[in-house]
Amino acid sequence: MPARKLRIEVYDWEGNKYTITFEGKVTRDKVVQLFDLVELMGGVSDSDLDWRDPSEISRFEKVKLLIEKNFPVVWFRSVDVKFAYEQEYGEPIKLSTVSTYLARLFKRGFLVRRGPPNSRQYRLSTELIRQAGRAGLSP
Repeated sequence: MPARKLRIEVYDWEGNKYTITFEGKVTRDKVVQLFDLVELMGGVSDSDLDWRDPSEISRFEKVKLLIEKNFPVVWFRSVDVKFAYEQEYGEPIKLSTVSTYLARLFKRGFLVRRGPPNSRQYRLSTELIRQAGRAGLSP
């Protein structure tokens, strides 16, 4: 089995960000131990983990997961999501695509928005923020 690299980024209930990087022979037991550590630090629970390979997730789902991970309680713009997407997944995405996805997420009630179209800002809906707070994932 070739050496692999696993990176976990977690936000605790105070908004602190932890990044754990593991390089080498990644086994199921080691991954479970890492997630136990994450849970002890106040991060995500087993039910919150998405075990799918990023190459199997659609661009829309990637944007949605990225927003939940990187912008849990703050206002952001489409250019912020574009930059974070390209950093996270290492692939380009058009700003118009990001804007379309954000508009769809707004229409589905996942996001709230403010401002005129040329300087629009988005944030997770208040209900989603409350649910994350009850689960211990954000302040």
